Amino acid sequence: MSPDKVLSMIGMATKAGKVVSGEFAVEKEVKCTGACLVLIAEDASENTKKKFQNMCNFYEVPIRLYGTRETLGHAIGKEFRASIAVLDEGFTKSILKYLDR
Repeated sequence: MSPDKVLSMIGMATKAGKVVSGEFAVEKEVKCTGACLVLIAEDASENTKKKFQNMCNFYEVPIRLYGTRETLGHAIGKEFRASIAVLDEGFTKSILKYLDR
């Protein structure tokens, strides 16, 4: 797995306006079926991980633990982000290709 590839795909998706971040925005996209993929930082709280795991299972949205809050935030040009949602099928396929190797 190449972390820089995943992070650069997240960066490109962000530039294309296809990423939302932060708990409320991600939750909204999952529930409104806008989210194609949810990424949760590995150092997010257990509560956050469990909440998104259950929500994504219910709405059938793929979810992965990846990186730290710092690396996820940096990839989208923000401070710390525990959760981000990718809103585009193409970016999702590319990211999952690297994550699921």
